[in-house]
Amino acid sequence: MTYDVARFRRQFPSLASGVAHFDGPGGTQTPAVVGEAIAATIAAPLSIRGAILPGERNASVAVAGFRSAFADLTGGDARGVIHGRSATQLTYDLSRALAKTWRDGDEIVLCRLDHDSNVRPWLQAADACGITVRWLDVDPVTAEITEESAAEVITTRTRLVAVTAASNLLGTIPPVRRLADAAHAVDAIVYVDGVHHAAHEFVDVAELGADLYVCSPYKFLGPHCGVLVGDPALLESLHPDKLLPSPDDVPERFELGTLPYEILAGATAAVDVLAGLDPGEATSRRERLRSSFDAIGRHEGRLLRRVADGLAEFGDAVVVHSRAARRTPTLLLTFPGRSSADASRALAARDVHAPAGFFYAEELRRRLALHDDAALRIGLAPYTDDEDVDRLLAGLVAFLEG
Repeated sequence: MTYDVARFRRQFPSLASGVAHFDGPGGTQTPAVVGEAIAATIAAPLSIRGAILPGERNASVAVAGFRSAFADLTGGDARGVIHGRSATQLTYDLSRALAKTWRDGDEIVLCRLDHDSNVRPWLQAADACGITVRWLDVDPVTAEITEESAAEVITTRTRLVAVTAASNLLGTIPPVRRLADAAHAVDAIVYVDGVHHAAHEFVDVAELGADLYVCSPYKFLGPHCGVLVGDPALLESLHPDKLLPSPDDVPERFELGTLPYEILAGATAAVDVLAGLDPGEATSRRERLRSSFDAIGRHEGRLLRRVADGLAEFGDAVVVHSRAARRTPTLLLTFPGRSSADASRALAARDVHAPAGFFYAEELRRRLALHDDAALRIGLAPYTDDEDVDRLLAGLVAFLEG
């Protein structure tokens, strides 16, 4: 079996609308099987988890399946898989739990590449504790973390390094493992935002050096929720605020209230879809995911080269801010003398969806000095095809010539 984008696209009812979607970094389209898994779970007997009645067993199966699926997706431990409303909510929860362990003189390290959901919770927690925040800086020319900042900011006072595995605005993939090694050398915890990363790269939390890794299934074909995968031993040492009678086991102590079993089933189905894209000869779901992400990378990489070559034809009329040596298939554009919002509207008139904005990457927006107008973000997804790229480039030609 080989990667067949035409066959894959037939799994998405929404693609029948005729819209060419380049909005994947904000959330992908959803295969029919994911919606069917949600519907089947919520329509079946369902109740609080248990082992006696069908509804209890169905709930337990949904939770166990979800934890197993995301352990396979990330290479983590199913005992450390936590469901949350969103990555933002999970990061706020973990920031509060970790802040209880901080003391006077401690420091945390944040990164200017990051979505605000991996910045503001930590800043607010640090402010409440009165500890110092240091920054991994970004070179606006290369769109990469500067070597100087990486070498200087992690010290013996560092208790946490929070960094993205891939920038949702530029696509930059920073050297997370190198940063994690420096953090672990001083016994600091590494919190990795994988929301954009998990949509395009085969995830191995151990290889990344991530003690805590957060992602969002709706960025990779699933329903709207967040997932955190953590080291169970680390999670055991943390004590989040919770109700007295609610479970104190890990990971349940981090999951407030009754879980949305139907959403868990949909998220599991999304992982299974990814594992089936191009599984090769692999038998385990983990290895099928590895093979499929290799195929996704080849497919998206080829299309990204087509887009980049097309943009190069525009010369100085388009500025491409995504310049990192290693990055996801995501490009940020501005148009000197023209409005990126107008470019987005012009594309939308041709049923091409490439949104304009700064997409919650507030620190990076400031670092790039993009103060006045929005920027246009082009994001490829596993279902993007050559016709989509043709329409995108034709739409940009029409906008620039108009």
